[in-house]
Amino acid sequence: MTHFPLPEPMKRALALAEAASEAGEVPVGAVITDADGRIVAEAGNAMRVGNDPTAHAEMLAIRRAGEALFSSRLDGHTLWVTLEPCAMCAGAIALARIEKLVFAAEDSKGGGVLHGARIFSQTTCHHRPEILSGIGEKEASLQLRKFFKERR
Repeated sequence: MTHFPLPEPMKRALALAEAASEAGEVPVGAVITDADGRIVAEAGNAMRVGNDPTAHAEMLAIRRAGEALFSSRLDGHTLWVTLEPCAMCAGAIALARIEKLVFAAEDSKGGGVLHGARIFSQTTCHHRPEILSGIGEKEASLQLRKFFKERR
């Protein structure tokens, strides 16, 4: 089996997830890149730090990208995230019109893309990004297992 190096945005998302873990947050990191691959926004989970249940890495990155670009629409942008987005984040991805979603590990319990609500499959969802999963899955899964093992 041939292994390819991880794309830089996913490496950065994994680093953000590690930093979130060190701050006591579930290790999830997100990066948004433009059509040329430049990072326009990034974030790690910050729900505990900010006492905000909506402060998922994806939500924070989407908000920051909107602020940086002075737009609520992120057409032509890619969201790189270390864990399958939940239903809330998937809804935000659709509303932001993100072109491509790349995520590392699937989330059979809380995911909203390939699992659970499957937001992009709903008839009420008016935008569906291109989806690529499994990029950095081994690294992200290891971070998550380590995080939860240490808390048990």
